Amino acid sequence: MATTKQRIGAATALATALAIPAEGLRRTVYYDPPGIPTVCRGHTGADIVTGKIYTIAECDALLTQDMRKAINAVESCAPGLPINVLAAFADAAFNAGPKIACDTKNSTAARMLKASDIVGACKQLLRWDKAKVAGMMVSLPGLTKRRTAESELCLKQ
Repeated sequence: MATTKQRIGAATALATALAIPAEGLRRTVYYDPPGIPTVCRGHTGADIVTGKIYTIAECDALLTQDMRKAINAVESCAPGLPINVLAAFADAAFNAGPKIACDTKNSTAARMLKASDIVGACKQLLRWDKAKVAGMMVSLPGLTKRRTAESELCLKQ
């Protein structure tokens, strides 16, 4: 049986492998479909420097930092999840925020994780393919593809 450190390490590697193709790499600041300033492989935050050209090493470091934060968020609200489940929900939390896995008031997936309904929670990932664009919630093809990949990983035993 894997230690917590080994489980988190494996989940981080899997989640990162999901994020890299989904996010792509843009070394200058751009605005994602909802209009959030973003750089590298999906990094958002107050530390973004407009006009800067980020190195690949900087982008890799930001992704590692962001994915660790997502893993820790999911692990703190749903401790002990199987590696594939933790990885899938960490990638979703990295992309959409920890609400998906942690907010039992507003997320059916979070309620199902809390109730140990792993299969149900994994299937709920598919519902999180929307973003607010021009004031309306719309399904985005890239999010649909990403949530499908997360759900498939999540359901693997």
